[in-house]
Amino acid sequence: MSYTIKNLASVDDSAPKFGFAEIGEAHFAARALESDGIGLAYHVLRPNRRQAFAHRHDDAEEIAVVISGEGRVKLDEEVCEIRALDAIRLAPSVTRQFEAGPEGLSYVVFGPHVERDGELIHEGFWDD
Repeated sequence: MSYTIKNLASVDDSAPKFGFAEIGEAHFAARALESDGIGLAYHVLRPNRRQAFAHRHDDAEEIAVVISGEGRVKLDEEVCEIRALDAIRLAPSVTRQFEAGPEGLSYVVFGPHVERDGELIHEGFWDD
């Protein structure tokens, strides 16, 4: 078939598998959409919660689009306020971590799907 339609909320939530269900949801949809080269993730952060880790990439430039809610994102050393319909272009090397405000935050991230392209930063990136 030359197209695929999939509701992002129906894609398996990876957060519980990695022990992050209390923080939010992470739906990685590229496989469900039968995409050959584009990665797509739908994230939901519960109110006043921050992603469990920051990350950056070696090669993949991404764009994140806030769907609903508001919050903040830390991009390297800068913390920026974000709200619904804000689009954020992320160069591969930019370390990023999202945080929801009191209403929660949902956003999608898309870019090229590159296997094993990235680094997770679990401690020391956003301490306050």
